[in-house]
Amino acid sequence: MSKRVSVAVLAASAVAVIGVAAPQASAAPVPQPQSVTAETRAAAAQAAGAPDTLATLSRFFAREGKVAMDAARPRIEGEAIPVSYLSPDFVAGKAGASVARLEFLASKAVSSDGQQAVLWTARTGAGWQVVNIATGDDEFRYAQMGAAKLPGGTVFREPQIDAWYVARGGRVLPLDEDAERAVGAGGTSLAAYRSRVTRAYGDKLPGSAYAEGGMAGGYSAAADDAGAPVAAGAVAGGLALGALGVVAVRRARRGRTVV
Repeated sequence: MSKRVSVAVLAASAVAVIGVAAPQASAAPVPQPQSVTAETRAAAAQAAGAPDTLATLSRFFAREGKVAMDAARPRIEGEAIPVSYLSPDFVAGKAGASVARLEFLASKAVSSDGQQAVLWTARTGAGWQVVNIATGDDEFRYAQMGAAKLPGGTVFREPQIDAWYVARGGRVLPLDEDAERAVGAGGTSLAAYRSRVTRAYGDKLPGSAYAEGGMAGGYSAAADDAGAPVAAGAVAGGLALGALGVVAVRRARRGRTVV
């Protein structure tokens, strides 16, 4: 599977979503809502459809010359959906912790020539903002797959290995090849999954020596195999690039990451 191209559009004063402030940011992390409400969906939709966002999308879709910037005419399709990632509290074995936690809301953008991208919208110190744009429709595709495979389950991503799952009750089922390699085609029990992620990431949680070394919050500072900087997690790790600036980076599928 090809890597996704991702653009950081986090305002310089904003903070990381995953619970670790970006190195350049001075403010404390802004907690994301625990659940999605009509109010949060409306706020995400407003940010996604803002004129500045659409202008950034036009540049994003035109970045490889596939369509002229003034002809991209990006539009937002459908409602924003919640996107959850593996929870640090679950990894740490905290009693009652859910396997996943809400990280951002995703909105689907489509250009006039059919290109698709996903806008990641999160609550920052300046309010709800689009903090990243990524090619493709992974977030929506896996949400649909999870609903079909395990209705009522929680779809979530384990960003450390770029794996997608759906969990319900005591079962965790894979939604892609990375997840199958981790838990098998038939999935695993929630308890077994917790044991695996605790072994893998338990010593890399925020507050650990690993985190204090500057590695917490997402991918490492190393470049990917194309020599481009690696984006960190959802928006953590230093994506303070100026409001709605377009700087293309690639997310390594095997970057060393932490929760």
